[in-house]
Amino acid sequence: MSGMRILVLGVGNAFSSRYYSSCFALEAEGQWLLIDCPHPIRKIFREATQAAGLSLKINDLQATVLTHLHADHASGMEGLLFFYRYVLKTRPTLIAHADVAGKLWPGHLSASMECTIEDVGQPPLLHTPEEFYNWMPLGLEQPVQVGPFSIAARMTLHNIPTTALKIAAAGRTLGFSADTAFDPTLIDWLAGADFILHEASGGFLHTPYEKLLGLPKEIRSKMKIHHYPDRFDVEASKIEPVRQGRVYKI
Repeated sequence: MSGMRILVLGVGNAFSSRYYSSCFALEAEGQWLLIDCPHPIRKIFREATQAAGLSLKINDLQATVLTHLHADHASGMEGLLFFYRYVLKTRPTLIAHADVAGKLWPGHLSASMECTIEDVGQPPLLHTPEEFYNWMPLGLEQPVQVGPFSIAARMTLHNIPTTALKIAAAGRTLGFSADTAFDPTLIDWLAGADFILHEASGGFLHTPYEKLLGLPKEIRSKMKIHHYPDRFDVEASKIEPVRQGRVYKI
């Protein structure tokens, strides 16, 4: 299949009780990337693939791209990495900016993964992040290439280090805002993409839907929104909200 397609795994913001947290699987040339990883990622993944009619498993992923470390985007990493290590017996590839990856282990994973007891009566074993994943640095100067995907990044306006993404493959480009306050310079950076997926959570250091409504028509025409709150009226929205379990062609 030419071009790219994106499977919507979750669409909600951090406080949603109706939706899974925003995360996505992106496909090109038969290879898949996971974009962000909330808990419970394997359940999220299974439900979305079944809803979309795809025979896709989490071990089919080429890599995981992590935009930032807020729990609604990264809380599934522990379960994902334990599953790869103890069930699949392999290490996945993690793509993240150094400011994100540098705190993933000491600030997020080490409390539950650094020290394990393998058998009753045995002393604990100490582990390092290299035992669980292969880190591929995501820089701001040059795109990273993984499989058919070329991944470019820039920082967003958020309250912890967060990267927006432009992912190109098979002659198409996805622009992904990640979490961000409304930022016209980021919109300009994303504008050249064929398909723009922008958050619309509103609130502190997030983008209000109303700000996106004020964008030029040529940008809004290729934009879809995600990371919306439970109260958001998806049926009345003038910018199409993506839905869980659906596949969109890019």
